[in-house]
Amino acid sequence: MILEVSDLHAYYGQSHILHGVALHVGDGEIVSLLGRNGVGRSTTCKSIMGLVAAQGTVKFRGQNIAGLRPDQVAHCGIGYVPEDRQVFPTLTVRQNLELGLKRSGKFGRWNFEDVFGLFPNLKARQDTSAGVLSGGEQQMLTMCRTLMGDPDLMLIDEPTEGLAPKLVEQVGELLAEIARRGVSVLLVEQKLAIALKISSRLYVMGHGRIVFEGKPADFGENSAVRKEWLEV
Repeated sequence: MILEVSDLHAYYGQSHILHGVALHVGDGEIVSLLGRNGVGRSTTCKSIMGLVAAQGTVKFRGQNIAGLRPDQVAHCGIGYVPEDRQVFPTLTVRQNLELGLKRSGKFGRWNFEDVFGLFPNLKARQDTSAGVLSGGEQQMLTMCRTLMGDPDLMLIDEPTEGLAPKLVEQVGELLAEIARRGVSVLLVEQKLAIALKISSRLYVMGHGRIVFEGKPADFGENSAVRKEWLEV
């Protein structure tokens, strides 16, 4: 088991956001975290990364990393792709990718040709400032920059938000390729179609708690969970 989270609680000021969240991710597994906006999915990822102060246990490859700084968590082998596409706007695409390397010039499972092969648009614009890219291209760049750090686990928050259908399909292909190369993924996603297609297992969150865990087939048969916790 690469990631084990148990009894995770998190607060924003006096607001209690996470109420004892427990989940796990296996080696090379894609696990989706579903739920309506505001239920705590992003907070779960930020708590794992050390970006939000939290109480509970977060084990990465058996070691409790709860309480570590975000940079320490990253050096353990966890990559984080936030939902707000945090590129360095004045740097070129290639320079943004270079910043993802743990050690300057040292490549792991991913190099420039790997990511450019998946996203030819980035290759064509590698000398372009990241700030002038479209929202979809910035999302691709953020994911690829994280890959350049050669993580063993990626926490990916809403990668398809606001993307055109063709780019959504490319994101799905990239996530599948990530898993094929042995990288585990915890995916926060709103689009059920992509989550059901690529995930090994699913969690559904409601009011800061896990309210469902199972395989996509189990979820597909559980109309009560979909109606109560996902449908608007």
